[in-house]
Amino acid sequence: MSRRVVVTGLGAVTPIGNNVDDFWTSVKAGKIGFDHITKFDTTDYKCHIAAELKDFNPQDFMDRKAAKRMEPFSQYAVAAAKQAIDDSGLDIEKEDPYMVGCAIGSGIGSLQAMERETQKLYEKGPNRVNPLLVPLMICNMAAGNVSIQFGLKGKSINDVTACATGTNTIGEAYRSIQYGEADVMVAGGTEGSVCPIGIAGFTALTALSTVDDPTKCSLPFDKNRSGFVMGEGAGVVILEELEHAKARGAKIYAEVVGYGATCDAYHITSPLEDGSGAARAMELAMEEAGVKPEEVTYINAHGTSTHHNDLFETRAIRKAFGDAADHVLVNSTKSMVGHLLGRRCGSCCLCEIHSGRLRASDDWNKGSRCGMRSELLHRRSGGNRCETGNEQFPWFWRPQCGAAVSEI
Repeated sequence: MSRRVVVTGLGAVTPIGNNVDDFWTSVKAGKIGFDHITKFDTTDYKCHIAAELKDFNPQDFMDRKAAKRMEPFSQYAVAAAKQAIDDSGLDIEKEDPYMVGCAIGSGIGSLQAMERETQKLYEKGPNRVNPLLVPLMICNMAAGNVSIQFGLKGKSINDVTACATGTNTIGEAYRSIQYGEADVMVAGGTEGSVCPIGIAGFTALTALSTVDDPTKCSLPFDKNRSGFVMGEGAGVVILEELEHAKARGAKIYAEVVGYGATCDAYHITSPLEDGSGAARAMELAMEEAGVKPEEVTYINAHGTSTHHNDLFETRAIRKAFGDAADHVLVNSTKSMVGHLLGRRCGSCCLCEIHSGRLRASDDWNKGSRCGMRSELLHRRSGGNRCETGNEQFPWFWRPQCGAAVSEI
């Protein structure tokens, strides 16, 4: 049995807007979410910039007691999930709760809880460690807390696949509905790792940009790219079996028609240089969707602004799409909201599909980048072309994941 799956709700908590409407308005305006880190003193750090949430109040989405029992990554997930459920018009009380599941992933969980309690352990001894440390910290608690808050008794899963986490969870939710395990899945990703150990760790990996200018710190596919900028937030979509959605008169944003996932199985920090792993994931998604490369008009790229990712991802697109790569539109949301690690999901793609408008990757240059063609609506700077060297510089391991959506 293979059933059709559609998207009926969107929710987002991002550095440029704490709901989908504000997020999309900021995207269209070319707004960026980067600024100097406010969560801790960065005097001794090489990296001083992050994409933090602004004016986020968890009590806008849950009661104070519930919020206090969640770390930021779980609060963000609940907030985005509430928005998506409200947007979908679902009345959970009228649904079979065992056919409504949750697939919300986090790549890391709460580094903050581990930091706090480790310090307590060393300074005050083991008896002072918070008894809730483990349920606060572990990354599956985003999905767990969403399920508890909204009474979702179907399957509750948390894929942990680094930067592919959000897309993998949506893909697995899609499969769950396809094969009858659920009628509705609340799916997406969340992350909240702007904290001392998070910034220090990724800086030590030489993955973060150390540029102090918020307008030039995150430059996907640009010759002057210097690493990614840590972001935080959550993105959630409601996936629903087509006939179930039609029966309740739901608005339908798009249909999910293909999904592919692979792993380079090559190196702990560097992707395959030829991009073959990522290419295969995209090929699998297109194969399932029944579309040819020339029929694909848009790719929301990983586009981390690191040397290796942007170069090798470009090779992957060329490998998967061949000559059609000269005509496909490509951009990266990280040029505006930074790298939200496991939170990456399709909210921006769906906004673009629904509105019929593609946004620019902010600060991208005019002309070709890494040999790719770009048709962008607006840009703030120009002139630099992406280099295509073959330097061996470790970036950050990520599994590949591809998904295809279409209008319906």
